[in-house]
Parts: sequence; structure tokens; C-alpha cells
Amino acid sequence: MSLPFDEFFLARQPILGRDQHLVAFELLFRTAGATEANVTDDEAATAAVISHASQLGMEHVVGAQLAFVNVSEAALMSDYVRFLPPDKVILEILETVKASPALIARIEQLRALGFKFALDDIVAESDDFLALVALVDVIKVDINAVEPRRLPGLTASLHLLGKTLLAEKVETLEEFRSCLALGFEYFQGYYFARPTIMSGRTIAPSEMAILQLLKLIDSDADNVTIEVAVKRDALISLNLLRLVNTAAAGGGDRIDTVGQALASLGRQQLQRWLQILLYAAPGAKVEMNLPLLQMATARGKLLELMSLKLHPGQRAAADTAFTVGILSLTDALFSLPLHAILDTVDVADDVRAALLEREGEYGDMLKVIELVEKAKSGKPLAAALRRIDMSVKQLREIEMAAFEWLNVLAQEVH
Repeated sequence: MSLPFDEFFLARQPILGRDQHLVAFELLFRTAGATEANVTDDEAATAAVISHASQLGMEHVVGAQLAFVNVSEAALMSDYVRFLPPDKVILEILETVKASPALIARIEQLRALGFKFALDDIVAESDDFLALVALVDVIKVDINAVEPRRLPGLTASLHLLGKTLLAEKVETLEEFRSCLALGFEYFQGYYFARPTIMSGRTIAPSEMAILQLLKLIDSDADNVTIEVAVKRDALISLNLLRLVNTAAAGGGDRIDTVGQALASLGRQQLQRWLQILLYAAPGAKVEMNLPLLQMATARGKLLELMSLKLHPGQRAAADTAFTVGILSLTDALFSLPLHAILDTVDVADDVRAALLEREGEYGDMLKVIELVEKAKSGKPLAAALRRIDMSVKQLREIEMAAFEWLNVLAQEVH
């Protein structure tokens, strides 16, 4: 059975290490037309992932990170699984797979070719688990499917097997800390993007300096005023110069002074890089393997490209869309309510409506991206795409262009 390829979009779900840096993405194909079951349980979905990823080159899909790819029994026994690069992927054996002698022999054959494996959604040590565990490198535990009182015991028994343990569906900081204490090495879920509002928290001076610069740009201050403000903060100047000397910034000759940087970038590009700097530690190099920075920057680029697709040539609208995307996670970044952050920056009414209420066209585009991040398929995504008059094929093309831009940026600022 096959499903029309143009119906599929790609979801990349981040997998983090103990230091909360990105180590991998789980790749999932979803559709805006079929039901969830038709996608996740059908061999066509795995074939689509492998076909698309191999055509593009896995490095274009996940950059420097590894890719976890779900594989059914049919996919494992197929020839097309060999199209994946063994050094870039971990084949994730679905919990529905039965450990037949033929399957075990096939896994051993693929391991001899350099492939690594993970076992998915482990909640107990079943017969199939025991038959396969010696052949895998990573064991994934769905922490929502295991009773909290059973999780320490299960984790302890799995540790004795000497495998890397991955906690999936980690959605809160408390869950992350609990799994960290239990010895999990990888973590999958969006706990890092959920705001933990801290009473009495204020914006730090380094953060405020960037927000004030953004305010100057939005108020159309003159170049001299902006240059003086940038030079007043040595760390901002340093990181700005690092960023403008990247291929992703479109730079050619090396730029060595703040004045040159401002003249080269222009107002809109300066605004963009300052927004990216919000997610970097003061004085530190911008690290694209920080999940919140990666996610916010991806949102910015995705919304920018969506705006250009919907309104060709309207650069100002595209820049506004980038702003909406990258500011949409600042509540998680600053541990402050979003409305409090927006009160420190002058933003247009349509930007505020998109960020606070998910209203207007920018809000509709942001809804689409949030559904994609969560790999939500079926009617919700179909309805969201209809509201902005965009096809799934166009969405996937935009995703690929955005991922490529992020990969270039990551390489250049490394």
C-alpha cells in the first residue's frame, strides 16, 4: 500500500542529552489528510521518510545531529532501509515488532553494516524485548505509560543491561529532573519550551540591552544612536560581529567593526540577529545545538518563508513573520509571561495579536508550525493549512529550505 507522497510533511522532534544540548531528532512523517493510524502504522510512512531523507541527504534534514527513524518489521526486512546512512541514523524498532528468528537475523545483518538500533516505548520487559535487547544500543521508555512508582525499578533493571536509556514524552521540568536523577541519558519531549514562570523574575541587564536595541530599531532611531547603543555593550558587539560574518547572513568580505556590520546588515537583518542573540548566553558563542535557540530560530525562518510563499516579494511582511516566530518562545527563555516581555519591546498590533492570541495571519501561520512540531496530523493541520491557503507539499518544501538555512547557520557559528 502506498500513500500519495505530496500529502506528507516532516516532523523533527528534538532529543537532548544530559547537558540539555541537541543530540538527535526523531523523524516522523505525517499527513494532513489521513488519520493518525493510517500514517504511523503503515509501511508507506517509513518508506516515505527513508525515500525523502535519502534523496535530500540526511545531513540536510538533521544537520550535525543523529536521526532516529521508526521502522516496522516490513521496513526492517525491506531493501530500501539500506538507503539510509548507517553513521547518521538509529533505527527505532516499533513496539509492535515481533522477535522472529528471521527478524533477529536481519537485525544482525544490518548491525554488521554499521546500523544502530533503539527499542521503542518500553514499559516492561516482555519476551520480545528480551530477545531483541542484546542487539540494540538505545532503550526508549515512555514515562507517561509507566506508573511513577514502577519507573525507578524499571530504570534500575534496564541500567543493568548496559544500554543507553532515553526518556520520551518528558513534558515538564520536574519530569526532566526526575529522569535525570534516575540516570536517563537522552530526553525527548518539549519540557525545555514550556515556560516556568518565576515570581519576581526580572529581565537581566544583558537581555534588557538587546531588548532596548530592538526598541530603538522599531522606533526608527538614527544609525548613530543605534551604533552607540551597540558599542555600549561589548558582549553584544562581539556576538553581532560573529553572526554577521557567516554565510547564513549573506556575508562576503569579512566585517571587523560594528559600523561596518550595521551598514552591511541594514535595519531588518540587524533586528533578526539581535533576536537570535536573545537566546545566547551573554558573551558565549551562539550555539545552535541549544534546543530553545534551534526551535525559536526554526520558527522564525519557517514563518518568514511561509509569508514569502503567501505574499511573494513582500519583504517587510516576511521580516515581521520572522519576528513572530522567534519571539514566540521568549516566555520559556525568560521565565516571564509573554505579555510582560512584549511590554519592554514596541511591537506592531498584529505581532502582539499573533503572539498572545494566535490571531491574524501571523497567528494562523504560528498555529501551523506548532502543530507540525508536535507531529499533529489529520484534521487540525488540514484546517490550519486551509486558513492560510497553503498545501502540504508547499509546507514540506518550506521546511526543507528552513532546515538547510539552519544547518548553514549552525556550521558557520560553530
